[in-house]
Amino acid sequence: MTKQLLLALAICIMILAFVLVPVKKDQAVAFHTEAEMNKFRAMAQRNPLGAGEYFLPSTRCQGCHGFDSTGLANVLANGTDINLFDDWQTSMMGLSAVDPYWRAKVSHEILINPSHSIDLQDKCTSCHAPMGHYAARFKGLHYSIYDIDGDSLGRDGVSCVGCHAIGSYGLGVILGNTFSGQIPYDTTKNADGFGNAYGPFMGPMLGPMQLYVGLNPAYSPHVSDGTFCSPCHTLITNTADLDGNYTGETFVEQATHHEWVNSVYPGEGTQCQTCHMPKIEEPIKIANGYLALPGRSPFNLHQFMGANTFMINLIKQNKNTLNVNAPDANFDSTLAATNRLLLQHTLETALTFDSYDNDTAYYSLSLKNLAGHKFPSGYPARRAVVNFKVYDEDEQLIFESGALDANYELVGNDEYLPHYDVIRAPQQAQIYEMVMGDVNGAKTTILERGAIHLKDNRIPPLGFTSAHSVYDTVKIIGNAFTDVDFNKSIDGDEGTGVDVVHYHIPINGYSGKLFAKAEVFYQSIPFHFLGELFQDTTPEIEQFKTMFNSSDRTPVRIAIDTISANVITVGIRGISPFELFITPNPSADGVVNLFGQNLRIDQISVFSADGRLIEQLDNIYQNKYRLELPASPGVYFIAIQTNKKRYTQKIVRL
Repeated sequence: MTKQLLLALAICIMILAFVLVPVKKDQAVAFHTEAEMNKFRAMAQRNPLGAGEYFLPSTRCQGCHGFDSTGLANVLANGTDINLFDDWQTSMMGLSAVDPYWRAKVSHEILINPSHSIDLQDKCTSCHAPMGHYAARFKGLHYSIYDIDGDSLGRDGVSCVGCHAIGSYGLGVILGNTFSGQIPYDTTKNADGFGNAYGPFMGPMLGPMQLYVGLNPAYSPHVSDGTFCSPCHTLITNTADLDGNYTGETFVEQATHHEWVNSVYPGEGTQCQTCHMPKIEEPIKIANGYLALPGRSPFNLHQFMGANTFMINLIKQNKNTLNVNAPDANFDSTLAATNRLLLQHTLETALTFDSYDNDTAYYSLSLKNLAGHKFPSGYPARRAVVNFKVYDEDEQLIFESGALDANYELVGNDEYLPHYDVIRAPQQAQIYEMVMGDVNGAKTTILERGAIHLKDNRIPPLGFTSAHSVYDTVKIIGNAFTDVDFNKSIDGDEGTGVDVVHYHIPINGYSGKLFAKAEVFYQSIPFHFLGELFQDTTPEIEQFKTMFNSSDRTPVRIAIDTISANVITVGIRGISPFELFITPNPSADGVVNLFGQNLRIDQISVFSADGRLIEQLDNIYQNKYRLELPASPGVYFIAIQTNKKRYTQKIVRL
């Protein structure tokens, strides 16, 4: 016991000695070395963006605006993750600089006109890699597609600061008055050296962004207006002839912004963001790690869904080759959102059966554009094909317009087709598209050779008129302009946003049920548009060709409608007196006797003169039958299905 007390006393003395002996400050054991602490102090005093720097890669924004492991920020009330970074990363905005088709197309344009290389690449990178392009431009340098690979700003595509640094005025231009990649970046900085990052919410928290990324968050309504997208969604190019000489003329390659301007939507307050960045009304904490941050509402999802599911899926399948570091789940989320937009908010169709005669069945297909711009819109390759089929009651195809082959090209059509108001033959098909022509009026897919529009029958948006001030930029070209029900009401007023296609289907005296189906297929890069590209070779073309040939190129079916109708005709399938006897005809009392010579009568259908089914008698299975017609005098048609074939006969009841 005494030994234990002595041991305890010794331990206490040692502890007291250690505590009471003074320790010099420079002998203290710290987690960080003095050199590290000096570095941290210097970082705290330095603006993350130096003089002449205006952009940051998206990874600098990801910490606050990406996935929150605590599940408190960037989520819905039910816990669904809606963080900005992940949604953006696999959109075509986030993938614009690594898009292998874009890179192949730029390389091809350079191959065709090598003396234009610098101008071409400067123009193309201004919208596909704007931060890299403008960072170089501010230093007096050009920026090429080959500069992108080693540049985190360039590879980011249309990224966070690439959008949020756009001012309502910048670089000497006003937002909404400049296009073709002339982006009005706000390069002013406040007294502390912070540039502005504009957002839609008033009273933003300043400290974290100023400290960590060197930007000053600022409210401005212009980021919520459709004009915010205008610098890159109208593109006007300089025309070159076939020898590569500039003609001095320009060509409207795409004008999605101007299409929206020429619609009812700006006046109604429907912006580009309304559809492509849908709003969440519940309050959302938009930054991780700041529990006191109030929820913001309404919050625009950063999904940026458009229509190019083909390219998103191609990049997903080749993400390792393209060095895209994004999980498949993010791609799948983007594809799901894009498909919802295509299937639910793009096109509305209505198929009607108008009438028939002995030779022809008449149908009308109405297609209403639900988008805020033309459908399709954007890059000239985009198109929509209407496939229209008619089947007989035995499910045999008797007519098809818009048939596609194994490459999803129009069967039997190598050149472009005109716009049709009436379609009468299988080789005629309705394709909504813009077709470019060169200086000689020949079709071309080489962008710099675009000189004229040979065709533009893309369906206009609601409210679109030829009297609008921007119509010269978004003209309807070809037969569609004179089509009486293309974007016109029955009174001839423009702006319906609807086209009606009339199908006159030859039926050659067929009697029975007809089943018609209309489907609309969207293609972002149809095979025919790659013909000139694949004739040449560059490393970028070869890479894209390999990816394209192994990709799923199935068009997206964005609309479908069907209708059934009964038709009764006389003559072609009339009854031979040696096969089936019907007597009396006319009938005074409405009783008709049917007798089959070596035939078994299985079914009898009675139709009114206008083709309406009145009565159907099934499972007869006899060679004779006593039929009673309706009580009302008039003309009737009876269709008799036998064990050999179907007959039709006109009967008169007196």
